[in-house]
Amino acid sequence: MEPSGPGDPGRIGPYAVLGRLDAWVGGDLTAGGPPAAVRAAGHRFVARSRDGDRTVILTTPPAGTDPDRFRAEAEAARRLFGPWTAVVDEVGTTAATSEGTPGGDPAPWYTTPYVPSLPLPAALAAHGGPLPERTVRALGTALAEALAAVHTTGAAHAGVSPASVLLTSDGPRLTGYGAVRAATPPGPDGTGPVGLAPGTVPPEQLAGARPEPPGDVFALGAVLACAATGHTVPERDELPEGLRALVSACLARDPAHRPSVRRLLDELPGTAPGFGPPPVMDGPPEATVVDGGPSRAGTLLAPGWLPARVVAALVGQSAAVLAAEPAEPAEPASPPAPPHPHPSPSPHRGPS
Repeated sequence: MEPSGPGDPGRIGPYAVLGRLDAWVGGDLTAGGPPAAVRAAGHRFVARSRDGDRTVILTTPPAGTDPDRFRAEAEAARRLFGPWTAVVDEVGTTAATSEGTPGGDPAPWYTTPYVPSLPLPAALAAHGGPLPERTVRALGTALAEALAAVHTTGAAHAGVSPASVLLTSDGPRLTGYGAVRAATPPGPDGTGPVGLAPGTVPPEQLAGARPEPPGDVFALGAVLACAATGHTVPERDELPEGLRALVSACLARDPAHRPSVRRLLDELPGTAPGFGPPPVMDGPPEATVVDGGPSRAGTLLAPGWLPARVVAALVGQSAAVLAAEPAEPAEPASPPAPPHPHPSPSPHRGPS
């Protein structure tokens, strides 16, 4: 969790803001390259309810996003209950307040339950470089299961990017549903809609096509490239040898040449250093967790799936959130007291 910055709200709806979940990260997500828009497609805060019983991650739209569309996508996300997907449990519209003062026009927001979590760029920074191949394979398998659940509804996720992936101790949580649909057209650098990392939006969507499931596969490839190399548009030789062919296929410019999510679920678990043999699956080999088959990710996300420094960062965040106190709203200044009237001098009386 990052401290709130100047201009950040002190309260949003019924929640007091404790700090930001995200921080600015350079274009090279682990080594601080040129500044680039590598942020979530939204402003994410850690916030607490008035009674202190509930802590949430609260997301508001970034500048340039259609607020009505943002709210519509948030409402749609409430119906997603697939594995490894962050559950949207509350959607609201209200003006943020800062220091007890109304903060402008009402804006939409939504919440997901708080668990100690790091956006993927922050996890790379905590680890000090690209993640181990076993971690990348576990991450990719879980995200493929999350996308399989979304695709069974007939929709595309349209918001997969490094910052939309939160890493927790028991697996990732995918956020940002519908970010591309809610965002404005490509930004001035031509890299994609507002708030999404360069290289994560597939070419067909940059050309104006509507989001489709193969576009999610492209974005997932960019996320895995980021996790494995530190950036979303690596050279092929930078990718680990065991992942090179599959990630490169995800990043194919032609959607027809990208692998299906089912193929990803079959190949991502693989064999990686520290994993041993691929997990043994019961039931028909084509079954996935979505249609009653076993979770391929569940076996891979056992304790130890995250590097020690990332685990330490999660522990530190948890302690910081527990200790955080929301900023007290500034008390309105009292009007100055009226001047105390001086008593009129008594008329002089001479001797009687």
